[in-house]
Amino acid sequence: MEEPLCCCEYVDRRGRRNHLAACCCDCRELDEGCDRWLTCRSLPPGALERIADDVADRCRVPWFAGAVKINVSLVPPLVLLPIFLHVAALHFLLGLVVLTSLPVVVLWYYYLTHRRKERTLFFLSLGLFSLGYMYYVFLQEVVPRGQVGHSQVVLLTSGLVLMLAALSRAKKDPGYLPIPAGDGKSSHQDFPNKNLRGSSNGLHGVATAGAASGRAVNGEAKGYSRASAEGPEGVRKDWCAKCQLVRPARAGHCRLCGRCVRRLDHHCVWINSCVGEQNHQAFILALSFFMLTSVYGITLTLDTVCRGRTLFVALFYCPGAYSDYSSALSFTCVWYCAIVTAGMGYILLIQLLNISYNVTEREARLALRDNTGRRLLGGLVIDTGQYNRGFLCNWGHFLSLGSPPPLRSAEDIV
Repeated sequence: MEEPLCCCEYVDRRGRRNHLAACCCDCRELDEGCDRWLTCRSLPPGALERIADDVADRCRVPWFAGAVKINVSLVPPLVLLPIFLHVAALHFLLGLVVLTSLPVVVLWYYYLTHRRKERTLFFLSLGLFSLGYMYYVFLQEVVPRGQVGHSQVVLLTSGLVLMLAALSRAKKDPGYLPIPAGDGKSSHQDFPNKNLRGSSNGLHGVATAGAASGRAVNGEAKGYSRASAEGPEGVRKDWCAKCQLVRPARAGHCRLCGRCVRRLDHHCVWINSCVGEQNHQAFILALSFFMLTSVYGITLTLDTVCRGRTLFVALFYCPGAYSDYSSALSFTCVWYCAIVTAGMGYILLIQLLNISYNVTEREARLALRDNTGRRLLGGLVIDTGQYNRGFLCNWGHFLSLGSPPPLRSAEDIV
């Protein structure tokens, strides 16, 4: 019988038993990389990824049943964000450089992780810590000046709590399709002969043509075996070779989550989860609460730091903002919030337009690729025409997502 792990032991990614005291020993990838760097030789393909995986595997803390691995992507926002904001508060030019560089770095990291098709907690950690740190600066630097009343603090706090509650709901099951039990050796060749049952998650009598495709769009891997057939209600369904199941209309497979999701919209890095049938409403609610709370917090801070000026004027012209460090830090955080709010506002705008036309992000990308959709409103929305039944019907359909389908009487079936 194998001896249990002590608090400082762990099983590494190669399946070997290791100890925290030996975290700097036997690191062949790192040794080889340093040797090549010192001798001015190029690294072999994939060497940096293997070094990063080895370092991440050894970042652990002691725990009762063995050392627990720390997700490295959680650390940078917790350490770097306060440092960058405090440096930016030292001088106007430093603030300009830092606040310009931060979005570039975040976009670069998003591109890097998106290209490697891997999940990361970096963006969720950055978002949550940004909220907490902005709230902390507001209470420490803005409220003590006496310009913000208790009722305004309570209102801002309530908005923050409601946003976190909606975010917590959005983090739950987005509508994963259950993986069928069995050995998973079923083949899609016999799929058309199966009796297809299940919810279409779309409007009755609408056939999904063109948008249901098997190439890589919004996380669907190339080369997936997919076949299509008409279900009992005339709604087209397809087969996912990865999950070995029949997908209802508008469902899609996410490579990052490794699951099929009902009415898949997209995989959101800010919640580290998919947005689908079950959590789309909560996702929109969280974005809306964030926008309202952020704009309200920015308004309260600018009214305190830049008195007597309107919101937009104070944002671009606030004499004396760098006269003392407290005002400079508050003004820097306002600009950081404004940048984040502008980005989230764009995401919310696209989401609202897509809902108004009853189209998902996945369907819009498929329509663009297959040239089957119409660009509207300057390209902000792609109308596929498949599920669009008018503004009110589209919003009624969105608000009913996740609710059980209405029961059909025997007379209707006949």
